[in-house]
Formats: sequence, C-alpha cells, structure tokens
Amino acid sequence: MSRTAPPLSRSRRLALAVLCAGMLMVILDGSIVTVALPVIQNDLGFSPAGLTWVLNAYLIAFGGLLLLAGRLGDLVGRKRTFIAGLATFTAASLLCGVATDERMLIAARFVQGVGGAMASAVSLGMIVTLFPEPRERGTAIGAFSFVGAAGASIGQVLGGVLTQALSWHWIFFINLPIGVVAMALATRVLAADHGPGLRAGADVLGAFLVTAGLMVGVFAIIETSRYGWYAPSTVGFGALAVALLAAFVARQATVASPLLPLRVLHSRNVAGANLVQVLAISAMFGFQILIALYLEHVLGYGAARTGLAILPAAVLIGAVSLGLSARLNARFGERRMLLTGLALLAAALGLLIRLPVGGSYAVDLLPTMLLAGGGGLVLPAMTGLGMSAASRSDAGVVSGLFNTTQQVGGALGVAVLSTLAAARSKALIATGQSTASALTGGYHLAFGIGAGLLGAAFVVAHTILRPPGQTAGPERAAGPGHAAGAGHAAQPGETAQPGETAQPGETAQPGETAQPGETAQPGETAQPGETAGKSVPSGETTAGVPISAVAIPEPCGPFTTR
Repeated sequence: MSRTAPPLSRSRRLALAVLCAGMLMVILDGSIVTVALPVIQNDLGFSPAGLTWVLNAYLIAFGGLLLLAGRLGDLVGRKRTFIAGLATFTAASLLCGVATDERMLIAARFVQGVGGAMASAVSLGMIVTLFPEPRERGTAIGAFSFVGAAGASIGQVLGGVLTQALSWHWIFFINLPIGVVAMALATRVLAADHGPGLRAGADVLGAFLVTAGLMVGVFAIIETSRYGWYAPSTVGFGALAVALLAAFVARQATVASPLLPLRVLHSRNVAGANLVQVLAISAMFGFQILIALYLEHVLGYGAARTGLAILPAAVLIGAVSLGLSARLNARFGERRMLLTGLALLAAALGLLIRLPVGGSYAVDLLPTMLLAGGGGLVLPAMTGLGMSAASRSDAGVVSGLFNTTQQVGGALGVAVLSTLAAARSKALIATGQSTASALTGGYHLAFGIGAGLLGAAFVVAHTILRPPGQTAGPERAAGPGHAAGAGHAAQPGETAQPGETAQPGETAQPGETAQPGETAQPGETAQPGETAGKSVPSGETTAGVPISAVAIPEPCGPFTTR
C-alpha cells in the first residue's frame, strides 16, 4: 500500500478547523481563568473556599458529563451535539462575563462545563469518522493535539494581558467571537449525521449512575485539597462514587441498550490506551502544576516569567504533534512512538529529582522542558490507539470515554502529587529546614512519583498494546453485532472499520454515509468522487500555569487532547 495519503478535500479541512476551534475555546478558557483567579476574588469578594468553585463547578460538570454526552452524540447525531455544546458554552461565557456576584459566576461556570462536555465528547469521534484513511487520521489527530498545546500556552499569556489591560470579564467575552464563528461554520461544513434516536439507546438509569458517579468522584478528588485524603467526607464521597460506578458497569453488562457498550473495552488497544492515559496524564499534569510552584515559590519567578519558562515544552509538544507525529506513526507505528514518548517524559521528570534550591534555568530546567517535547509523540499516538476500535455507531461514546479518563487522570495527578509534596515539605520544615529547601524536597518526592507513573505507563503500553495487525483475544474475531477492530478482516455481520476488508454479506450500518476516500457499501450513499462497491480500503491503522493557593486548577494544559 502506498504511504502517500491523498490531499484533504477543502470541506474536510474546514470541518477539522471547526472541531479544532471548538477545542481551542475550551482549552483557552481553562488556562485563562486560572490566571485571573486573584483578580476575580478581589472584585467579587470571594472567600478562599468559595473561589475554588470558580474552577470546581466547571470541572465537576465537564468531567461528569463527558461519557453521557458522547453517547448522546451517537444517538441523536454528533453534529447536533457539537453545535449544541458550542451554543451552550458560548452563552454561558456571556453570563460569566456579566456576572456580578459569586452565585451567578459559579452557576454560569457549571453551565460552561455542560457545554464544554458536549462539544469535547464528540470531537474525536467526528475526526475518526471524517478521516477513515490511516495517514489522514494521524495528521488530523496531530493537528487536534497541537491545538491543545497551543491553546494552553496562548491562554497563559492572553489571560494576563486581558485581565491587566481590560478586566477579568474579557477572559470570558473572548469566547464569544470564537463560538459564534465556530457555530456558523459547523452548520455549513460538518456533514449531517443521524443517530437512531434516544429510544434506541436511552439508558436513563445508566446515565444517572455514571453521571452521578463521575461527578461525586471528581468532587471527592478536588476536595482533598481542603480536607485531605483520609477525612470522613473524602472517604465517604469516594466510596459512594465507587459504588455508583460499579452499579453502572453491572448494568451495562445486562441492559439491552447500554450507554457504554462493554465490547469497546474488549479491544486491548482501547482499554490499554485509556489506562496508559490515566497514568501518563496524572504525572504530566502534576508536573505542570508543581514546576510552576517551584519557579514561583523557590526561584521567585513572577507569573509572566513562569509562563515563559514553561513555554518551550508547550511549543515542542505542539510542533511535534503537528509536524512529525503523523509521519512517525505511519512509518514506525503508534505503539513504538508512544513508548518512545513515554521514555522521554519519564527522563524529563527523572532529571527533576535532583533539582537544587537555587537552580539555574538553563542547566537544571531547560533540559526537562526539551525532553517534555516527548508529549508530542505520546498524545497523538495515545489518542489514535484509544479510538482505534471505535465503530461509527460507538465513536461518540468511545471519544467520551477517552476524554473522561483524561480528566480523571489530570484531577488525580494534581491532587495526589500536590498532597504528597505538601506533606513532605511540612515534615522537612519540622526538622528545621528552610522553607525553600523544604518545598524543593517536597517537589523532589512528587517528581519522583511522577517519573514512576510514567514508567508504569511504559510497562502497561509495552505489555498490553499491540501494533496494528497483531491482535489477540477478543480482537481476533469480533462476535456478531460487534464492530471489527482496525487491522483485521471483518466477519459476516460486522461493520468494516477503516483498514479492514469487508467480507461477503457485510453491510453498512443503517443510515451511514461513506466518508471521502472509502468505498460505499451496499445500502450506503456514496459521496462525490467515491465508488460504490463491496470493500473499504485496507491499510495500517494509525489513527502550566501557577496553581492558586486555594484551588486545584482544572486539568488543562499542554498535556491535553480534549
């Protein structure tokens, strides 16, 4: 098979730009808001405890609704869900900007989280169906990852500029033109898709269980910054979250129309990539926050200088994601590139274990920032593997699952590593060490654990993940009604995925439209330039800002692919 992908059509380039614009708006919001928190606190009179809810209200809604929003996209149409999410997020941004008191801002932030979940949950699913050819998909996912890294970096600078030059209100008003333009273009360039409807899979009880479980779990994690890990409230809410999620999984195994079909987890690559993501994102979000704290509290950097110090990592991640990852994944495979990136990231955090109190940026920090560019290999490869077994009918929920594990990993990483660092620093101060020395000692512990998490992610990736075409277990032959995993021949009754060869008797899902570059199946509608036939193409499958003293920031930064 030729490795040269056909040029993307103008309509698909525009569609990708719209999806990236939606992601950019969500990413910008996260980093901009974190920078402006002190000003918001002074202007609206937030108490330290109340200020945390400017972040937490958004995070609880966003993290809790991703899975449900992804499934809704499969049922009612991903285009409709995406546009509705943009509209909700944009309207809520306007409400945030005109907020005059604490309650109004917190309520509007919760609604923002709802809109962000709706738009983010289906974005990757739309990319998977929009770009079925492996090389094209790899390029699209690389661009999507680049926007995540660039948006976080831009937000750090833009938040300070807007807040100082105008007011904190404009950090929310900036979303309005982006949202309006994105909605207008989405209406025109995104292909219409029609799911089977809510009656075909509206598992109301399952939706309640998973949404409540995720929201309670996220709440328990973020409240550890106030009460600690062993407080009765933390243990109680954590146990409740586990019980709700366990009940959800049990129901999905028996209900006729599950919200999350457990068959998607039968794929080694999908299950493994999500587990790798929890471990890797936990380490890298913790790094992003703690290195900013070291720069500010130990080296005495200001907010602007801290943002510039972290900028090389974000620039390298974005450049590798956009310029190299697709070609490297196509040539060497996503698994190899993921392992390479994880090794670079583990080395980056490992260097920080011996970080001195009076560290030099060029000698002690710049090498880590350069090695962190390995995130540009990790994010696209991990995303491609995490979406590798998504059929058209399940692409939304698989996308929602992938985004959910990212949010959970980020929240856990920040909470756990920050708590451990603080406890270690407190113990060192009790022995008579200076504040700077004790803080550095706490960060050493956290960076060491982060490097260990990345090492564990490497082991999981090496053990569980398989290169395209090498499958085992449930991926070797999908059962009736299961979508075939990429890289093998679809069996009778399966839906052929990109990279599969359809077997006789195989048909497209009702109401499907073949994407550009694939061959329409019987019952499908061929797009202009396509040829109706009996097979689909075969080929390879590829697919920090400073923390507030009173809040755990929402997981959002260069190490995200929302």
